[in-house]
Amino acid sequence: MTNIQFILKSVATAAINIQKTVQLLQEDCTIPFISRYRKDTTGNLDEVQIESISKLQKEFEFIVKRKEAILKSINEQNALTAELDKKIQGSFDLQELEDFYLPYKKKKKTKADMAREKGLEPLAKIIMAQNNDDVDFMSTQYLNDDVLNEEAALQGARDIISEWINENIYVRKQLRRLYERKATITTKVVKTKKDEESAQKFNQYF
Repeated sequence: MTNIQFILKSVATAAINIQKTVQLLQEDCTIPFISRYRKDTTGNLDEVQIESISKLQKEFEFIVKRKEAILKSINEQNALTAELDKKIQGSFDLQELEDFYLPYKKKKKTKADMAREKGLEPLAKIIMAQNNDDVDFMSTQYLNDDVLNEEAALQGARDIISEWINENIYVRKQLRRLYERKATITTKVVKTKKDEESAQKFNQYF
């Protein structure tokens, strides 16, 4: 996808108008100048449309740089498959890119990492597959010096499964859609804080 195609998804005008506007912006022309004195070049785009084009162009440039950084990081970990490379190259959604990168992002050691070190990932896979009803018995197969009982084995497996679910792109997208449709934000005054000086700038909301 080119920058013009990216901007066209959000700005209703001809591609040539966007191309000319981006060119003027890259020549350091200001938005008011373009909207007043370059109407013949931009197809009579107004100041709001030009500002949108400017923001989208910057967003496109940021996404391209972010993709390069993500691909480089994953490649350095020898984890970049052809399929993953194709998905990242084809995405121009910043949130989706971060979801792709999440499993490879450098982070502190998690409970799931510690469970893997104790040899519990195969147990997590068995539970995740939901093909075995007797998980308590299965957990006994994974006891060792670091996993002393069935509950510890099952908890380690749960930690791994939790990380898998958290890093699943489909799950993350569905949760975002749910919050977008259903979530509400509420506020209330903390009575013990309302008279403090730092709270007075919010007084009109009390």
